[in-house]
Amino acid sequence: MAPRLLACFGRGSSSSAKKNPSPENATVDQETEEQRRGGPIVVELFSSQGCATSPEAELLMSRLGRGDFELEVPVIVLAYHVDYWDYMGWKDPFGSSLWTVRQKAYVEALRLDTMFTPQVVVQGRTQSVATDQDALLSNISSAVRFPPPTFQATFQRPSPDSLQVSLTGALRTKVDSQGAHVMVALYENGLLTDCPKGENRGRVLTNDFVVRKLEKLCTVKDISAKKSVSGTVNFSLWEGFNSSKCGVAVFVQNSSYHTFGSQNFQLPDKI
Repeated sequence: MAPRLLACFGRGSSSSAKKNPSPENATVDQETEEQRRGGPIVVELFSSQGCATSPEAELLMSRLGRGDFELEVPVIVLAYHVDYWDYMGWKDPFGSSLWTVRQKAYVEALRLDTMFTPQVVVQGRTQSVATDQDALLSNISSAVRFPPPTFQATFQRPSPDSLQVSLTGALRTKVDSQGAHVMVALYENGLLTDCPKGENRGRVLTNDFVVRKLEKLCTVKDISAKKSVSGTVNFSLWEGFNSSKCGVAVFVQNSSYHTFGSQNFQLPDKI
């Protein structure tokens, strides 16, 4: 990716809420009242410790995730640290080319002109500059909601450096022949980083909801909202892994990256 296609935006930058025009391939099979209640809204942040304005967005996401804004809808925050600012003098310890690829997929799905940080995507359908609090809250309040899956989760440690997550339950979302993926993210809170170089040199950076691993549980096609699915994912763990700081998010997403239901689990303290 050429640097000219990238940008690091602050509060003063313009934001947009473009929607993917592709037809949706999953529909909800629930009563009107239940649809109105709905489940959590998935909020995905793309940021970098090498971007000068990302720390402001990270703080906003931390506040959002802990409920500071008293929204009427629950949210699941997931922060992906991209790696394309690493050349600026500071290599983000949580950055990954996998998250850069994921952001690029959103750029294409939402028909945007460029990749930038910090960016926030809501339910895979709308996006804005992640420091724009008003745009973010507006996108969340207007986001389409779906009943959450009814997964039961079992956690095991097959070895000291691995975590196994087994899930069984109904998606509560009807999926047609185009299919959808059930994704499982392992994230970490309470991260502190001394940053001696780069755009944020001299600062202590705080990060929450940092996605450390993302795996696909399964792909489903032509199933009713009531049909149960099950599967197991295995996460390789990092040095210093602390289950009390981590959580697991499960979300259903189609090939257009639209989200159709999500669920959140905290890990047991002493797993």
